[in-house]
Amino acid sequence: MGLQLNLWQHPDMIEFRTLADDHPDLAHSPLLRGALLTMQYALKHGAIELTKTKAFKRTFVHWAVEHFDWPGKGADEMFRYNKVINEYEFPPLEILHFLLISLRLGRHFKGEFRLTKRGTELAQAPGHLFAELIPYFVLQIDHASYSRLEDRPFGKWDVWLNVINVEADHGATEAALFETFYDDPQDWHTAGWREMAAFSSYVLRPLEWAGLLIEVREDDSAQRGGHIFKTPLWRSALNLDTDDTLRPMSIQ
Repeated sequence: MGLQLNLWQHPDMIEFRTLADDHPDLAHSPLLRGALLTMQYALKHGAIELTKTKAFKRTFVHWAVEHFDWPGKGADEMFRYNKVINEYEFPPLEILHFLLISLRLGRHFKGEFRLTKRGTELAQAPGHLFAELIPYFVLQIDHASYSRLEDRPFGKWDVWLNVINVEADHGATEAALFETFYDDPQDWHTAGWREMAAFSSYVLRPLEWAGLLIEVREDDSAQRGGHIFKTPLWRSALNLDTDDTLRPMSIQ
């Protein structure tokens, strides 16, 4: 996987709030949970062993699969067809490894991954780790660089986030969100599925991994076709220009 940075993005245009370390909404973020588990594992064991190619060794990869509780990639599903899993076969861990090194929260030293002083501090501070990790992941990583299609949709994050803030406030399908941005009614069974897939993998999936969006499907066996909702973490962490246009949420 050749992960790259988005050099043209200006993250200062979007404001993420720093949340208290015990804020309950942080529990919605799979990426934050995986980061905390990885960092705390490294603290407990002193380091995480690396392969010759500087990937995490399989022992830790298997531990991560079992403990991350990653949506759609739980241990039962991952081990159903493969008893041996490498880092690159568990994309959330590979991306997380890249993020921790890029943010200098961890480093490679003599065949091991070890936390830096800053990483050691943030391993015990979930709110501050979220503020360091999630804006960097969402806004500055080129999400096409780890996508199967490697296609980039047209658009910028400040527009995507502000529009999704309104359109998904009470739930919306992927197809409806795509049409809102591109005025093009496509779906997974139409000729424009590739453009929609690029939008989904570049915009929606990172927001789901960050814990800001969640996809809810009526049928658990369905691969596509669910509704996208903002999580409580979206409302807690993001400060957007379109917040003032939202209707108050009704309390049942």
